[in-house]
Amino acid sequence: MSTFSVIPEGARLFDRGLVRQRRHRAAQLDWAQNQFLFHEVADRLAERLLDITRTYDIALDLGCHDGIFGQLLKDRNQVDYLVSADLGLDLMRDRASSKVLADEELLPFAPKSFDLIGSVLSLHWVNDLPGALVQIARALKSDGLFLGALFGLETLKELKDSLTEAELEVKGGVSPRISPFTEVRDAGALLQRAGFALPVTDTDVLTLKYRHPFLLMQELRGMGEANSLFERQKGLTGRKVLMRAAEIYQEKYQDEDGLIPATFQIIYLAGWAPHESQQKPLRPGSAKSSLKTVLGGKD
Repeated sequence: MSTFSVIPEGARLFDRGLVRQRRHRAAQLDWAQNQFLFHEVADRLAERLLDITRTYDIALDLGCHDGIFGQLLKDRNQVDYLVSADLGLDLMRDRASSKVLADEELLPFAPKSFDLIGSVLSLHWVNDLPGALVQIARALKSDGLFLGALFGLETLKELKDSLTEAELEVKGGVSPRISPFTEVRDAGALLQRAGFALPVTDTDVLTLKYRHPFLLMQELRGMGEANSLFERQKGLTGRKVLMRAAEIYQEKYQDEDGLIPATFQIIYLAGWAPHESQQKPLRPGSAKSSLKTVLGGKD
């Protein structure tokens, strides 16, 4: 298994302190009005465990936000003891057995601590995703399971396209505005590189509809998902750019009902900590099962 290293500050893409601030602000806003996407993905990830008869003595909900994923596992009696961890605990309800302030980039847990680790829509803000996965693998007991969901490359493609075109038109240049998400084809390799046995990936696309692009942007802020790139434009985006981006968004993507779509591509990951009882992996490229099939569900 490879070791992780701390990325030099100049090489970091994301401002982790700002990510924490975004979540704190989301907690001060009306989280109940903006939690839908996290709850929907948490439910879809938890469903992948429904047909497994095994229960887990101790589980970790990593990057937990309001703790919904762990709560679903508790409600379905799949976990005996739950630990919920996040950069900030502002969003947390009284759901977890234990709450821990923790950064995915430097986990505070001892090796072989958990039977199950889950992460819902949090790892896309990690600077060193391979290193974070190595740490997750270390924190699992032998034959422990990691389940993750993170945004894929196609996420917010309409917004990115509209902002890019507007900024080029108004300013003659482009500044980074949307996170460089993971590609599906890389996800399985990342799991294998981190030392997981039998890595499996799956993908899903959720398309949400909005009456206006500004409502989408407002909801992204309410989710704590506003731009946290180090190289983002400092200060407010110019009114001309935003107005033109909204016009382009509507011109190019508005449907017959007057709504604009926002694509959220979700990549699901699963991997086991190695154990001698596990089946041997297939040859590269020979897998024929989806994540749901491997975990006992139905396609």
